[in-house]
Amino acid sequence: MRPLPRPRAAARSGAPTAPPEAHAVAHASDQGARIAVIVIAAAWHLGVALPAVSRAGQGMAAPAVVAAGWLVTALVGVGAGVRLLRGGLPPAGPLAAVLLVVDAAVVTGAGERFLFSTANWVWGGLAWFFLLAIWQRPARWLLVMLTAHGAIALAAVVFYGATAPADLSRTAMYVYGTSTLPVAVFVGAAAITAQARERAATAAATLAVAAEQEAAEHARTERQARLALVSGTAEEVLAELAAGAADPADPAVRRRAVLAAARLRRLIAESDDVPDALLHELRAAADLAERNGLPIDLVSVGTPPELPVEIRRGLADPLTAALAAAEGWARLTVVAGPDEVVVSLVTPDHDGPDEPAAGGYGPVEHLHERDGEIRWTQTRWRRT
Repeated sequence: MRPLPRPRAAARSGAPTAPPEAHAVAHASDQGARIAVIVIAAAWHLGVALPAVSRAGQGMAAPAVVAAGWLVTALVGVGAGVRLLRGGLPPAGPLAAVLLVVDAAVVTGAGERFLFSTANWVWGGLAWFFLLAIWQRPARWLLVMLTAHGAIALAAVVFYGATAPADLSRTAMYVYGTSTLPVAVFVGAAAITAQARERAATAAATLAVAAEQEAAEHARTERQARLALVSGTAEEVLAELAAGAADPADPAVRRRAVLAAARLRRLIAESDDVPDALLHELRAAADLAERNGLPIDLVSVGTPPELPVEIRRGLADPLTAALAAAEGWARLTVVAGPDEVVVSLVTPDHDGPDEPAAGGYGPVEHLHERDGEIRWTQTRWRRT
């Protein structure tokens, strides 16, 4: 017998690039927070800061510096926002440094007259851009930037001599009021994302345990069904031989015994974990026939798709029965494609029991013909 070519094992890929379920849920939660921060930063920058700068105009100490700072911050926000929306993270260090430079420049450019005005837009709006720049970094990054932001504001207050108790209180209120909400959003988003990841991981682990239990129960049921099939295949022949009701020398009894052995071999092969289960089961039946002295040529063209056990039985059982009754020689051919599998057996014709001219095993077609010289048996499965 020419050995059937063994299928090559699938190439092993690296670690899966797709995130696990828990990471996917956490990513969805984090994506919502990213969008919220981007919208708030854009709304504040366009709806509050830009009109205030336009109204103040030339009254500021250095309006060009304030306008340039607004534009630079807008570009930082666009770049960081695009990266965040695409699932990435912006370069936190460089962007944080740029924003702090803008912070100092705008405070200086606004001048003493607009120190506590909305024209000095970094008071209330810049902290949201801090969040965009350092998203998903440790919370200490934000605390350091807000501390630097407060230090710049305090330095400006001292520089302009606004050190009266009322001015210092106003400065503290500004720093506190413009920092608490960004901190709450930043810390809250991180906490919600971590909680979502944890809950999703717990749910995935619970589902995995349930799936394993279901798979174990399914495997047990299949083993019981296979045991019943195996027992039914050989029980009748063995019982007759044991009772003396069957003669081992009778060719018909020998054919029945060979058929029982072939079916036993094929049913046992069903439980093997191999890449091409159908070819493995046919090879088992062909090996047994060859051991019984039947020269057999086994040819395979194409790779069969993954098929349920019932389909494989429908394709292999008629060929197993024909092989058990074959004499002289046999040629077994398997032609497979993604949507069709055809298994054919050709043997010399001989006296003996015939098979039905046509029939079926559920979705599997079964044909059998003889012309006095050869017997031809075929099973065919098509994807519907």
